[in-house]
Amino acid sequence: MRIGVFTCHCGENIGRTVDCPSVAKAASSFPGVVHSEDYKYMCSDPGQNLIKQAIIEKKLDAVVVGSCSPHMHEKTFRKACSSAGINPYMVEIANLREHCSWIHDDVTSSTKKAIDLMRLAVERVKFNEPLIPIRVPVTKKALVIGGGISGIQAALDIANAGFEVILVEKEPSIGGHMSQLSETFPTLDCSQCILTPRMVEVYQHPKIKLLSYSEVENVEGFIGNFKVKIRKKARSINEELCTGCGLCVQKCPIKKAALSEFEEGLATRPAMYVPFPQAVPNIPVIDRSVCTYFKSGKCQLCKKVCGRDAIDFDQQDTIVEEDIGAIIVATGYKLYTIDKKPDNSEIKGYGEYGYGK
Repeated sequence: MRIGVFTCHCGENIGRTVDCPSVAKAASSFPGVVHSEDYKYMCSDPGQNLIKQAIIEKKLDAVVVGSCSPHMHEKTFRKACSSAGINPYMVEIANLREHCSWIHDDVTSSTKKAIDLMRLAVERVKFNEPLIPIRVPVTKKALVIGGGISGIQAALDIANAGFEVILVEKEPSIGGHMSQLSETFPTLDCSQCILTPRMVEVYQHPKIKLLSYSEVENVEGFIGNFKVKIRKKARSINEELCTGCGLCVQKCPIKKAALSEFEEGLATRPAMYVPFPQAVPNIPVIDRSVCTYFKSGKCQLCKKVCGRDAIDFDQQDTIVEEDIGAIIVATGYKLYTIDKKPDNSEIKGYGEYGYGK
């Protein structure tokens, strides 16, 4: 393989802390490299012409460019190399800007690191193979994981564009952390006033299938064609029959069965509960770990008062399989404590990142 290496100064962005001529000189001695040079702006038209000319004159098979992030100019260099006869997938980028010059001050150590990055890129390109883009059919259905405000808005945007959406939320209701807030920044609007209309819109949207109290079990396939298995956990409620009247929740005798997740443990909830009054879907769930019936086989008061016969103690988890074209992960966040850890803890100071050191 005949490899060409091109080191960009990126004006002063790289050249200020990296000795680019020295990097180019060092790269010329790497195994497989038959041409190496540096230039102030390799992404410019003159810089691209240098690469094209070298490809033709040196009969290069692969190219390594030491420059900025591939997110910035990988397509630029691939297009230039392709026009000179090299498969665009035989081009590798060594990020000398974000990964080197911008994060170091010492020229000597920065130059040494830049040489190492170039050496790695040269070795990497040796394993590349020429590829040809292909077109494959795409499943025009999206999966959104997480039913907080981000997942809700993503699902609505996709559905309003005319595509089917599967929205998966692990809790009994969508809404996420925003449903727990009283006001939103910067206008101090009521968060529920903003959120609940969107929750209802998601639930009623003809293009959106909401799977609450569910979790993604497995994902297989590739971009545009995924096969997803989703575990729909047993609520012990028949969702087709339940009207959300709330009588079963009122009659549940275990009023303080567990700490309320919605209230962050500041209050309690019964064994049969709806997470919060504006929950969507407005369908209760039985916490089997504290329900008297599941612990001792007694009670069934909720079943007796349900006029729709919607209580189903025998309900089991079910696996839902969907063909999906695109996946959005909007799984939110968890509150993070910065309490001081014990002296023998692996995590030092106040929290994992050393607060309070």
